[in-house]
Amino acid sequence: MSQANDRVLVQTQDFSAPEEYARIAADDSDGAVVTFVGKVRDFNDGSAVTDLTLEHYPGMTEAVLNQIAAEARERWPLTHVTIIHRVGTMALGEQIVFIGVTSAHRKAAFAACEFLIDFLKTKAPFWKLEAGEQGKNWVEAKDADEQAAKMWDKQ
Repeated sequence: MSQANDRVLVQTQDFSAPEEYARIAADDSDGAVVTFVGKVRDFNDGSAVTDLTLEHYPGMTEAVLNQIAAEARERWPLTHVTIIHRVGTMALGEQIVFIGVTSAHRKAAFAACEFLIDFLKTKAPFWKLEAGEQGKNWVEAKDADEQAAKMWDKQ
């Protein structure tokens, strides 16, 4: 169940990281604001990338992202949780994802932000299609992402 200060969006349009930061940083009771922005990079596994297309399962994607936000709230005392994930085709350097959390203390905010991106990469129903010199190919899940998510089971 999402909270009043949670914001979960799946959208094609870009977002403004400074505007999202300002929105969550406005609460003076928070001593920590941690954000993460993921971008389209020009390589993956040693191959050149020219663009990235992200597909998702509408409805289910938002539900999973809300569940991940709720789990972060169960683990840490958070004031704001924002997850914005883009879908569609994006060029090199474009923003893909914004994660923003606030808390009274930095350790909770840092841990929650890392947890959110680790779980988003392994649990949310997104599919990546990369285009490059080699043509187009679907990106397989990475073992390193699965291992990062599993580390949270021990905490």
